[in-house]
Amino acid sequence: MKQITSQLQDVRAALAAGTLIPYLGPGLLELVPDCPVPDAPEKLAAFMSSKVTVSHKIRNRLTAAAQFIENFKHRKTLVNLMQQAFSASVAPTRLQLALAALPDVPLIVDVWYDDAMQNALALAARGNWGQVQGLAQSEHFGTWFQCYDAAGQAVEEETADAWKTVLYQPIGACAPAANYLVSDSDYVEVLTEIDIQTPIPSLVQSLRRGRHFLFIGCRFNDQLQRTFARQIIKRSSDRHWAVLQGKPSRNEQRFMAEYGIEQIDIPLADFETAFIAESLVAA
Repeated sequence: MKQITSQLQDVRAALAAGTLIPYLGPGLLELVPDCPVPDAPEKLAAFMSSKVTVSHKIRNRLTAAAQFIENFKHRKTLVNLMQQAFSASVAPTRLQLALAALPDVPLIVDVWYDDAMQNALALAARGNWGQVQGLAQSEHFGTWFQCYDAAGQAVEEETADAWKTVLYQPIGACAPAANYLVSDSDYVEVLTEIDIQTPIPSLVQSLRRGRHFLFIGCRFNDQLQRTFARQIIKRSSDRHWAVLQGKPSRNEQRFMAEYGIEQIDIPLADFETAFIAESLVAA
C-alpha cells in the first residue's frame, strides 16, 4: 500500500507540473453503469458477428472479423455496424470529468471509439479544446488524421496549435464523423508508416516530448495494443504508470519493463476515487 500511495503522489506531482498525459483504453468503460456500448475488443467483435455471419475461427478477433466483413460485405457495411455499436452517447465517468476539469492537461489519448471523453470536455465548458482522429486509408487515402474543434467542425492542423487541451483518438471515434481504424487492412496501412511517425500528428509529437503517460483501462497483452502504445509514447519521458490490477501477463511485464511503465496495482474504481479526491486533483 505504501508503494501505491507513493505512486499516487508522483502522479499528483506530474499533474501539478502539467507533465502528465492520460492514455485511456476501453477498460475505462467498466466504470460506466450499464454501459450502452461495447467496452472491449472481444465484445465489439461479438456484436458485429451477431449482425453479419463471420467465419467461426475469427468471430472473436476484432480486426480479423472486421476485415472479413469489409471483404465480403463492403466497407460501408463495416462502418454502419460500427455506428450501430456506438450509436449511444456515453455519459463520462467521474474520472473523465475530473480529467476534463484539470487546468493543465495538454494532451489526452483515447484508444477506443466511444464519445465519453468528448462529452466530458464539453461538459467542462472549456471551449478551447479539440480532437485529432486517425483516418482509415481506405476512405481517406494519403490523409492520416483530421482535426475537429469543440463544435465538431473539421479544421486545419494549424488551428489545433491554439487549443489548451488536445484529445487524440488515433484509431478514430464514432463522433463527429464516423472515423474508424478497425480492420486488418486499416492497421496494416498505419503500421507500415508508424515507425517513422507519419500517422502521428506533429502537434501530438510535440506535446508528448518529455512528459509522462498514465495508462487507464489499457492492457498490453496484444501486439497491436503494444505497438500503438510504443509509438505514441516515443520520445516522451522514461517513466510512466499503468493502472492495472493483478499480475500482468509475461508479455505485459516485458513491455512495461522495457518502457518504464510502473504498475499501479489497484482496482480501477478505487483509483477513480483516489484520483478525484482533493489530494490528487488539487493544484
